[in-house]
Amino acid sequence: MSDITLYHNPRCSKSRETLALIRAAGIEPRVIEYLDTPLSYAELESLLTALALPVNALMRTGDALYAELGLDAPACTDAERLAALAAHPALFNRPVVVGPWGARVCRPPETVLEILPPETRPTAR
Repeated sequence: MSDITLYHNPRCSKSRETLALIRAAGIEPRVIEYLDTPLSYAELESLLTALALPVNALMRTGDALYAELGLDAPACTDAERLAALAAHPALFNRPVVVGPWGARVCRPPETVLEILPPETRPTAR
């Protein structure tokens, strides 16, 4: 099993590109298809801690469902947003990669290169 985890949606081109970059580095990540295996509230909290980002960084804020659920309201709390994300995994802003060298929302996909093992990172030519 790999030390790198990819929260993945195979229908998303950015997610597929991120997976291809990880594999091109010779790494087979643990792949979690979050639509089939949604993250719990606690798992999302842990992921946010690893990312050191606000809740909205993990959410597809431009998705119609985000507004429909009132998540864009100024009075909406982070806890409410996180609960909505746990209940509606389609709002998850993918891909997200977590490993020993950090965690990133990989948009653009090349962001993953920052957290791959140093010996697998491409060098400037």
